[in-house]
Amino acid sequence: MRAVMALSGGMDSTGLLVHLLSKGYNVSCISYEYGQKHNIELERAKANIAYLAQKGYVVEHQVADLSSAMGLFHSALTSDDIEVPEGHYEEEQMKATVVPNRNAIFASILYGYALSVALREDSDVIIALGVHSGDHAIYPDCRPEFYDAIGNAFSVGNWDSEKVSFHLPYIDGDKETILRDALVSCQKLGLDFDKVFANTNTSYNPDKDGRSSGTSGADVERILAFHAIGRKDPVEYVTSWEEVLEGALKAQLRHYVMKENGTERPFTGEYDKHFAEGNYYCAGCDKLLFSSQSKFDSGCGWPAFSHEADDANITQLEDTSHGMRRIEVRCSQCDSHLGHLFHEHRGPRYCINSICLEFRGD
Repeated sequence: MRAVMALSGGMDSTGLLVHLLSKGYNVSCISYEYGQKHNIELERAKANIAYLAQKGYVVEHQVADLSSAMGLFHSALTSDDIEVPEGHYEEEQMKATVVPNRNAIFASILYGYALSVALREDSDVIIALGVHSGDHAIYPDCRPEFYDAIGNAFSVGNWDSEKVSFHLPYIDGDKETILRDALVSCQKLGLDFDKVFANTNTSYNPDKDGRSSGTSGADVERILAFHAIGRKDPVEYVTSWEEVLEGALKAQLRHYVMKENGTERPFTGEYDKHFAEGNYYCAGCDKLLFSSQSKFDSGCGWPAFSHEADDANITQLEDTSHGMRRIEVRCSQCDSHLGHLFHEHRGPRYCINSICLEFRGD
């Protein structure tokens, strides 16, 4: 069985590589140098190819240099004047990490190579890719309909296209799916799971020594996946695993509350019993929302404020969810969910989730 795949040096494609080897495929890999800030991933890919060779698994590996052409593109991953955003991997700002038409270009090269292999070796060839559902919200070129469309276009545009097909085993899964599958594949192949994934890079903004930041959307997604399978990520971070995990869990909670209208558990928030002097800003856009002078201890389990700051203009909406009639409050600048407003005998009570706030002291 024959396979051609893109090996970025990240955890998704690396998981896919050991998956294919465990299924008995003869695999050829292409990595791409396209001017990415995180090109440490290419060194990691080479390290894993060398490790596999030591274990008796010879994998053809080539690096295609596209930096000249793709250096023309606008993206936080390739442009020095655009910072890599931080936060949850489904946040709107993560769209800055999209490289225009990247996967179409990569897939086109892979298709041409796969068809060449098919003709040279007189065999059917699959093009395997590690795209998964965790990418779908931000990266349109990771969605199944994209590969349905581009696969059809390639088949129309080439002779002998019946010899080549796309293989997307994780398209309905996520990073946790990939890691659980990789645990099985590594055991079957006799590989050290931690060594394999220490030889990867997922961070879009590693430091000069190649250590992962733990703060980019891709980092957060990876950290949460390792946490979900009950393992410590073997890759090196700029700070401790405990700190990056705490940050990832905070990003996850913030996204759940502010973008999915969730609620943090009562009496668990950072600012529930917080009464220092200063101001509270929206964690999503830094708009001033409340002053400490309006904060009081309501005993409800969430930060409570009697009134909003001047010019906060917090949006009020009717909320009939959960069989109740309440007033939802949202940031007027970024439209993030903040909590609810209650009118009580003692006056207004803005009941706000701590995770939605950032405090700065006087």
